[in-house]
Amino acid sequence: MNSIVGMFRKSKNVLETGGITPTVEEKIRCPICKSIDTKRSVAKNKMVCPSCGHHYRINAKTRIKAICDRNSFCELFTNLETTDPLRFPGYETKLQNSRTVSGQPEGVVCGTATIRTQPCAVFVMEPQFMMGSMGSVVGEKITRLFEYAAEHDLPVVGFTASGGARMQEGILSLMQMAKTSGAVHYHSDRGGLYITVLTDPTTGGVTASFAMLGDIILSEPNALIGFAGKRVIEQTTKKKLPDNFQKAEFLLDCGFVDAIVPRTEMRTTLGQLLKQHRKRGTVK
Repeated sequence: MNSIVGMFRKSKNVLETGGITPTVEEKIRCPICKSIDTKRSVAKNKMVCPSCGHHYRINAKTRIKAICDRNSFCELFTNLETTDPLRFPGYETKLQNSRTVSGQPEGVVCGTATIRTQPCAVFVMEPQFMMGSMGSVVGEKITRLFEYAAEHDLPVVGFTASGGARMQEGILSLMQMAKTSGAVHYHSDRGGLYITVLTDPTTGGVTASFAMLGDIILSEPNALIGFAGKRVIEQTTKKKLPDNFQKAEFLLDCGFVDAIVPRTEMRTTLGQLLKQHRKRGTVK
């Protein structure tokens, strides 16, 4: 038993135990401070380590549950599905595996919701779906969300988590950078508020497009945020970069991020921002 302390302990499903909750709770070891907590206590803390504040990566469904008011989220554009336009070897298999692992049909979930009673449009990138990489459908869903928000006079709150553009779709994925950026501009021209929340990691073409176009840019602590990799930049510039280069705290010091907000405070912070920037004469 001691050899597996700190790892997830596999417990029986409640149905398998006659409705009785297992007596041995699952354990989780923090990869940063190495402290051991029950999975339940970490989950109650929004999947943040109670000892050191390390933010575990979470999926889109968990984040929506943590941020949006209960039963307020209404998903949009569920009929869009990725194809394999370039017949890239192994792409169909990767797509199917990602759908199985993430439980989502694509790398982003879009919809409308309220946050602390404030209505908004929301998109949340799914890190378990090919690391939230941006292909044609991800770009299309985000573009449509901004157009929908502009039409219905809604602010947009977006959570980014991505490895960048999806290489299996080639130039088609790179085109999504311009398309999503145009949609953000369309929404902004009509007076719409856009709040971006950068989570670990936000990189590549997503960083180079809609992730950094928010009117207000927030980040979770210690999130990796950048375009090219650190080693690539060092080899290109022939310079040694700081140890915290491309971390949220470094970007805050450089003015690329407006505030770093812990996950435990994110819902309250977003609710306050949405209320403060609510248009006069609108609800609610």
